[in-house]
Amino acid sequence: MAKLRHALTLRARAARIVAGVLADGRALDEAVDHDRAGLGRHGLVEELSIGTIRHAYTLQALAAPFLRRPLKKADQDIYALILIGLYQARLMGGPAPVAVSEAVATVEALGKPWARGLVNAVLRAALDSPPAEDPTQNHPAWLVSRLQAAWPEDWQAILRANDGRAPLTLRVDTSRLDRDTYQRELAQAGIVARPHALAPGALILASGVPVTTLPGFSEGLVSVQDAAAQLAAPLLEAGPGQRVLDACAAPGGKTGHIAQSAPGAHITATDRDPLRVIRLQETLARLKCRQVRVETRDLACESIDEPFDRILLDAPCSATGIIRRHPDIKLRRRPADIEELRTTQRRLLDALWKNLVPGGWLLYVTCSVLPEENEEQVAGLLNRARDARESPLSFPVGHRRMVGWQFLPGEEEMDGFYYARLEKRA
Repeated sequence: MAKLRHALTLRARAARIVAGVLADGRALDEAVDHDRAGLGRHGLVEELSIGTIRHAYTLQALAAPFLRRPLKKADQDIYALILIGLYQARLMGGPAPVAVSEAVATVEALGKPWARGLVNAVLRAALDSPPAEDPTQNHPAWLVSRLQAAWPEDWQAILRANDGRAPLTLRVDTSRLDRDTYQRELAQAGIVARPHALAPGALILASGVPVTTLPGFSEGLVSVQDAAAQLAAPLLEAGPGQRVLDACAAPGGKTGHIAQSAPGAHITATDRDPLRVIRLQETLARLKCRQVRVETRDLACESIDEPFDRILLDAPCSATGIIRRHPDIKLRRRPADIEELRTTQRRLLDALWKNLVPGGWLLYVTCSVLPEENEEQVAGLLNRARDARESPLSFPVGHRRMVGWQFLPGEEEMDGFYYARLEKRA
């Protein structure tokens, strides 16, 4: 009986996380972190909550015909519990009767016994209906439309990748430790990993583990970072004595990589959000990158009166290339956001171009797959700044664009990232 009560409590926790995202607009990471902080980490809670959010559009469409009216905002935990039951039965492969009975019993843990009949009826009816097979159903229509227009041959692959799970990818600090040596250390700890072909410091784990169990993590020998994101520092090619600006640096993974790969460079890292700056500082402290100067600045609105030889602009964007890691993006992002982000991106490009010395490089990066945030932005700067020219990029995977290079989600097990490197003519 105690074991059953514990399982029901875990499902109630998952329901509160899902309700926080769907009804309150909370970021999934924030909701999960809040649950962990109060009640401790549990795999079932995170599997149920993250998986339900990942497939929320499909699950909502499955439940909708059997809900006579939307539930009140105060009862969104009950709605979330229904979606979790559908996820457990349809996508986790659990027996439908078990999923139904556990969901019905969990209403007691949520303190709402009146909902037993509702949860039972909706789940039984929905689970008797045929499963959806439309690959577009689990994404908002506006995003599907834009992906079809931008990627007519690849949009379905993007949708499939978005619905999948991203691997846990590590970046080894190769200035202190050889990647092969660290791979052997992982093996000794019972952790299976394989090297990534494109990023020289990257290892992909066969399965996820808590980062605190990784050998050398607290000492900064290794970081969690997608392989596509690990390309920024090598493409920037910062060297000793050069002045380097990371303009939108938090949470600091790319900043730390630059600092570790370019000893002797004079690095300034900025971010506009004071809370994110704290995360940036924590990351740099763990990575032992004490030479980086950190500032709180909104460089889209205020200038920095310094010249730089290298500038990394990891621009604020729609994050449509990292949906598999942050599935709530599909729920929280709106079409109007794109134009606001484009305005910010243009302001940053124009402002930072003035800070680049002749002969210097600016590396423009987004985790978006939308051309209006990527090559169209960079092409616009090339038209406005007559002293700008592209320094072309080429990789064995991905897609050459009219300007820059695009990786799509899932290619070489990477996230969707865009890169363009620009040189200021001397």
